[in-house]
Parts: sequence; structure tokens; C-alpha cells
Amino acid sequence: MDRELLIEIGTEELPARWLPGLTAQFGARLEARLSEWRMPSAEPIETFSTPRRLVARAVKIPERQSDFEELVMGPPVSAAVQGDGQLTGAGLGFAKKQGVEPSALERVETPKGIYLAYRRHLRGKATVDVLPDVLAAALRDLQYPKQLRWDAQIEDGRGELLSGRPIRWVLFLYGGRVVPFDITRTASASSPLVQDIRSGAVTFGHRFLTTSGRAGRAIKVKGFDDYRRRLAENFVLVERGERHDRIARELDAEARRRGGRVEVSPAGQDALAEVPDLVEYPAVVSGAFPEEFLQLPAEVLTTTMIHHQHFFPLVTDHGTLMPAFLAVLNMEPEKPETVARNLERVLTARLRDARFFWDADRQQTLEQHRARLATVAFHTGLGSFRDKADRLEPLARWIATDVFGHPEAADHAAAAARLCKADLASNMVRELTELQGAMGGIYARQEGLPEAVWKAIYHHYLPTAVESTGAPSRADLGDAAITWAAVALADKVDTLTGMFVAGERPTGSRDPYGIRRAAQGLVRILADLPELTGVHAAIPIDRLTAKAFEAFAGHAGLADAVAALAVFLGERVASVFEQRGADVRNVRAVMTGQHALVPLTIRRRLDVLPEFTDTAEFKQLAVLFKRVRNIAKQLPEDSFRAIEAGGGALSALTDPAELALRDDIARRAPAIRHAVDAGDGYRRAFGEAAAFGPAVAKFFDDVMVMADDPAVREARLTLLRRLEALILQLADVSEMVPQSDS
Repeated sequence: MDRELLIEIGTEELPARWLPGLTAQFGARLEARLSEWRMPSAEPIETFSTPRRLVARAVKIPERQSDFEELVMGPPVSAAVQGDGQLTGAGLGFAKKQGVEPSALERVETPKGIYLAYRRHLRGKATVDVLPDVLAAALRDLQYPKQLRWDAQIEDGRGELLSGRPIRWVLFLYGGRVVPFDITRTASASSPLVQDIRSGAVTFGHRFLTTSGRAGRAIKVKGFDDYRRRLAENFVLVERGERHDRIARELDAEARRRGGRVEVSPAGQDALAEVPDLVEYPAVVSGAFPEEFLQLPAEVLTTTMIHHQHFFPLVTDHGTLMPAFLAVLNMEPEKPETVARNLERVLTARLRDARFFWDADRQQTLEQHRARLATVAFHTGLGSFRDKADRLEPLARWIATDVFGHPEAADHAAAAARLCKADLASNMVRELTELQGAMGGIYARQEGLPEAVWKAIYHHYLPTAVESTGAPSRADLGDAAITWAAVALADKVDTLTGMFVAGERPTGSRDPYGIRRAAQGLVRILADLPELTGVHAAIPIDRLTAKAFEAFAGHAGLADAVAALAVFLGERVASVFEQRGADVRNVRAVMTGQHALVPLTIRRRLDVLPEFTDTAEFKQLAVLFKRVRNIAKQLPEDSFRAIEAGGGALSALTDPAELALRDDIARRAPAIRHAVDAGDGYRRAFGEAAAFGPAVAKFFDDVMVMADDPAVREARLTLLRRLEALILQLADVSEMVPQSDS
């Protein structure tokens, strides 16, 4: 009979940014461990969380593990069995080790020969006896962004239990009954005030709110439905979606009461996504700040409110900021006006600081701020941000002139690149680091610099998202599109080349210098260049990196850095398009040859390729092309080039099937080569490639490629090499063959 499993891990407050990932992790790790212990959940495990708890519920878990049969391999028969069939010492020793009679052993045939083996049948244990081991393993599996030691351990032989925050209680029910589970404290921490944690059938309500009795008292529960109901009665909404919807409704209602609406900027949406993980029982209050602060840039006001206070700015129907805000609390206050007044005091103090920074920064020009960049370190091996800015200026000019073919934008691009890091030396950015780039653009606008310069500075850290719809848009950039792209590319490619020269590499989840982010932005700009700037050039990434590496000539390990960066960028290009939803096999297929690092070409091919991959003709070609590639290897690349250069290589062909394939290649090649040369027309080119299928199939049916006659063999291999080279200009279609067909 299947029974419900309910686990709640009560903790001290977990950071909001950790909670979504930890919640998903807890469910996934628990589900994996249940399957490993042969007690799979009949339905997907449900997960819930608040800042003080991680919860998992499995609706149906079997009462016993499934039985298990294990084949224990012994010595080879040649060493374990004598000629008369009696066991040798090795065979008898194996039987004794397994605790069975020799007659219980069997012979098993393996690729290495025949071996003695014992088939052990293990009866499953009762689920309640295994669940403590499952939870112990799941807790150890959890990966926290930062772990701490809190003098706790589990009796699983693995010593100390690390966690993101100390665990305070464990609710552990199976079929409504408590599963025994202990987290003990180390001897050094043990005291009357520091006790072991034993699982029970109790949870805890809101810290400060209660309908009766003491707030935060223990609440006994019987199962999940009872658990959810009792927590709701004690002011804890355990479902994140419920908290999110409640917050959204109350924000909307309070905003209307104030005569405005909640700002719907990306930052505001991020705040709405984060706040549900800060509270257990949300309530909304509103406050106001003096209108004089509306003279500050809107970016300063919204960053102060959203990022630093988790407040929601209000705007009019026309999108103009109002001198009002909304705040989400973790409880319904008895006197909301008193709470609002205190929040107003905190926000006003911050805005006074921001106004001081705003006034002080404008006493100097960006050029004067730039001079102070020499004191702001970029990287130990790469100098200061002043050094970086000095590298960016000529690089951005070169990109605008030589790469984009827009020399008229070169001066603006160089000016923007020269000043784009200047705001890092400003008071405002030192206090509100989220505004780097944006404040530089705002200060440049205040100085009266051209739009093409200040907008390029403002947006040069973008893009950060891989989607083509992510910021910035062409409308955001306006006349600064070319200038922005030149500066943004220069910044990102300088970071990538510089960090690799300095020996920095992103490892695992660590990327302290934003190397992956820089690579992702670089790929995104080049892939969407026509829509962002109107420039239709397909630009190879290695052209940009080669130019940027010139600034590091003479550095030790430069050759290794060039090679390592090329590999890394190939991985990031593939990652970007896979994140955009492209099939992994299609991405591998189009990232071939000289176009492996040309994002716009890859994008254009991926836009068209899915139209063909499911057709019978293309599937036929994919399977056959794998064979073409395998056989064509018999003719080395150098020999093929020499034969092609000499001409007359196919004169030995006489069979109708091979002549038909030769003619098919000659007829379809112009459309394919035109698409490759022009960078468009891929739909027709892939259509022509797919049409090769019947001719290639006929060729393999009728022709023996490896003929005895050397001239004929060479001609046939040359024909396959010619076909291979032609199709590889589009994609390695053999990558799209399913494993079962390969």
C-alpha cells in the first residue's frame, strides 16, 4: 500500500535569492534518492518553501523497497574450476565469501570469458526503516551558494553536516506517523541551550502573528492537507504562488488607491519575483517621499527603492514617477501609518545621500572622473580601469570603421569608449553599483555630449540576456546603435582576451570576473546585429579577438590564451543558441568549419534548418552523409586538394550512378555556394542539399567505392570528398542522425 511522505526542514531565514533553487534542488535530490533506494514516488514530488522552511511532499510512496537481485561476479572458470568439474581454492573461497554452497554458483558468459557468479536475492526493507538514510543523503546533496559549519552531524559516517543556514526543526511523516531522524550536535557545541534536533510531527507558525496563544508555537499536524491548513491558520502561506498572487493583488489595489500604478520595468518585475521569498504572510503598505527628490534621475530613484529597500515605485498613467512607494511586509501591522512613516524616514535618508552624490559628481566632468580610474583596479595582471579604457578607445574606433564599415561613427565610438568606465570613479556608482554604465550615460547627457555618445555609454554593459527580445532594443538605442555596438563589443572582447591572458578561467558555477556573461553578450550582439544596428555583416568572433589580443603582445602564455579562448567561445556560442531553443544536434551541425564562430551565420542557418530536418529526404541524406564522411577519410585532405587543383580527377568515372551523382553535385553547387558567399538564401541551399539523397543512395547501392583499380578508386573517393566539402559549407548533417540510426 502506498502512503504519503511529508518532510519539512525548518531553518533560520534563508536568503531570498537562494530559495527558488534550493526548493527545486530539495525535490529533485529527494526524488533521486527515493529511486536509488528502490522506493520511487508514484507521482512527481511537490515542493514548497518559505524563508524559514523547505518542504517536500510525495503523495504515494510504497511501504517496502522493491526486491533486488544482484549478480556478484567471481573468478574466471579457468581459475575456479578443475578439469573434473570440482572447484579450486579460488572457487571455494568465492562460495565461502558469499556464504553459500558451491552448488548455488552459476556460470556467466562475459566479453572477457566465462566467470563464476552468485545471484543474490535481497528482500526490500520496510520504507520507514530506509527513509532516514534517504533524508540524510538528500540533505548532504543540497548545494548552497555559501555553506556554514554549525556544529551538527548526522549518524551516517560522513561527519559534520554543512548547511546554508542552521536547521531548527524537522517534520518527518510517513503515512501520518513520525519517522525517527536525528541531527546531533558536536561535543564542543553541546549544552543545555544547544540541543539535538529530533524529527517530529510538529511545525511552527509565523514568528509574530497568532490567533491564540504564543506566536511561533509548535503546531502538531497529521498530513499535508492538515499541515497546509494549520499553517494558514497561523499566518504562514506555504505555497509560493499563493504569496506571489496575494502580493500582486494588494500592490495593484494600493497603487490604485494612491492614484497610480506599479512600475513594470524589468527591475520592478525582478522585485516582484523576489519578494515572495522574503515573507511568509505578505501585506502591503504605502508611503511617500518629498517631491523635491523627483529632480533626481529616475534611475537613481528606482534603484534606491527597488534594489536597496525592496520598495515598489509608483508611476502615473503616463509613466512618470510619483513621490510615493509601496512596501511588502511580513505581517499585517496594527498601525500601518506608523510603519509607513518609519519606512519613509529610511527612504528619505537614502535619497538625501543620493542627492548629495548627484550634486557632487556633477562638479566634475566625465573626463576628470576618468583620470581617477587609474586608482580603480581592473585586474592585478591587467592594470586599472584607466588602462582598460585606453585599450577600448582604439578598439571601438577600429570596430566602427573596419568591421562595421561606418567610419562616420568612429569618432563617437572612440569618445564613448574613452569615457564608458569613468562613472566607476563617481560617488553615485560607488554607492549604487547597479547604476554603472547608466550613470555614465546620464552624466554624459548632462554635459551635453551627443546622443550617439551618451547612449552608447549608458547601454554598453548590455545585453545580459540571450533572448533576441532582451534589452537593449533598437528603439532604446536610436541613433546610437552603431556606436553602442562598437563600444559594447570592444568592452566584452577586451574583458575576454584580457582575462584569458591573465590566466583566469570560469570554473563550475564560479565566474567572479563575469567571463561567461561577457561571452554571452558578445555572441548575442553579433547574432542579432542586423536588428540591433542595421549592419548585416556576418562577423567572425575570432576576427575581434585577434585584434584585441594585439594589446597584450609580449605577455607570457599568449598562445595558450588564444587557443583556450577559441575553445571557450565555441562552447558559449553553442550554449547561447541552445538556450534560445535550438536543437542541440542542429547547433552541432551548423557549427562547422570556418563558420563555427560566426554567430549571425549560425543563427540564419538555424532559422531555416528545422524546416528540413523532419523531411524524409533530409533524414535519408543525414544517414548517408555519415557514411560519406567515413569513407571519404580514405582520401587525405591534402591529396584531395592536390587532385582538385590538377583537374580531370573524375575522368575515370563510368558507372551511371556515379556519373549521375557527379552531375547532381555540379547542378546544385551554385545555389549552395551562393548562400554561403552571400550569407542568405539558406532555405534554397538546404533544399538543394536535401535533394542529394536519392543520388547518394543510388551511388552506394550500385558502386563499390574501394575498387581494385587505383584510378577508379581515387576518382570515387574524390567524388565523395567533393560532396562532403560542398555540404559541410552548410552543415555537418551527419550530426543530426539519431543514435539508434547511426
